[in-house]
Amino acid sequence: MRELKIFSGRANLPLAKSICEHLNLPLGRMSLANFPDGEIACKIDEDVRGRDIFIIQPTCPPVNDNLCELLIMLDSFVRASASRITAVITYYGYARQDRKDEGRVPITAKLIANMIVRAGAQRVLTMDLHAAQIQGFFDVPVDHLYAAPVLNSHFTQAKFDRELVIVSPDEGSIKRAIGHAKRLGGTLAIVDKRRSSAMETKQENIIGGPVKGKTALMFDDMISTAGSICGAAELVHAAGAKEIHVAATHGVFCGSAVQNIDKAPIASLVVTDTIPLHLEQSSPKIKVLPVGPLLAEAIKRIHHDQSISAMFSVPEPTK
Repeated sequence: MRELKIFSGRANLPLAKSICEHLNLPLGRMSLANFPDGEIACKIDEDVRGRDIFIIQPTCPPVNDNLCELLIMLDSFVRASASRITAVITYYGYARQDRKDEGRVPITAKLIANMIVRAGAQRVLTMDLHAAQIQGFFDVPVDHLYAAPVLNSHFTQAKFDRELVIVSPDEGSIKRAIGHAKRLGGTLAIVDKRRSSAMETKQENIIGGPVKGKTALMFDDMISTAGSICGAAELVHAAGAKEIHVAATHGVFCGSAVQNIDKAPIASLVVTDTIPLHLEQSSPKIKVLPVGPLLAEAIKRIHHDQSISAMFSVPEPTK
């Protein structure tokens, strides 16, 4: 009876279909709609009693709608007597408030985790959390995937002519940059970023390097307004980098993000399809890389109680 079934909310249906194609499974039948007042209606259109259920639903913009839809779907499967329910949250919204950095503010990353578990998630599969410690906010097992193999493969195939420098756009991304440097080679540089508010940042200095005359590869977990990444690119360009290429797992692209990227000295930007891009978010500079095969492999391993960490245990390149 513990048959694998995959269902999807409306947040990223193309990704769910990609995962099903790689697993050679049909996408589960479910009806989702909105009442005239905006409330979400949900009905599972097939038998799921005793089944191993995976729900594909990133909490990307519109964040509150997609989050509420996920909670309603989870409750539906609990009441339909599913054996195990895994929430596949490829992008975890509300992750940026993961601690109290000043008085009288919430820790929304923990609050949302509590809501997802309380709604019925017995396991969570996610990708490149904004802060790795958020895994501990869930009172159920969390499998944390990394898009690094997909991004590294893209840049390895590019075969750049100039010497590489891997740039961390802020101090919070240093560990990520070191990991990419180990796989791709090159030196390491860090942009000193100062945040003045939730909306404004300023890039001050470059630590390490040098970047002059080199091809700079810049990695981040997400790009929202693109203010930080464009500011970092301006600083690296001013320091003499010949080309700047940017990679991020999650392309949120809020407001004028795409226009900011088009104006910035960025040669190319790659993101994955954890979040669907809309037509107005397209740009000649932006390329989307698929993570469906990676997620499909993880889902298969979870279903068969196999190791997830083994997926990322690749040998270091020989020098």
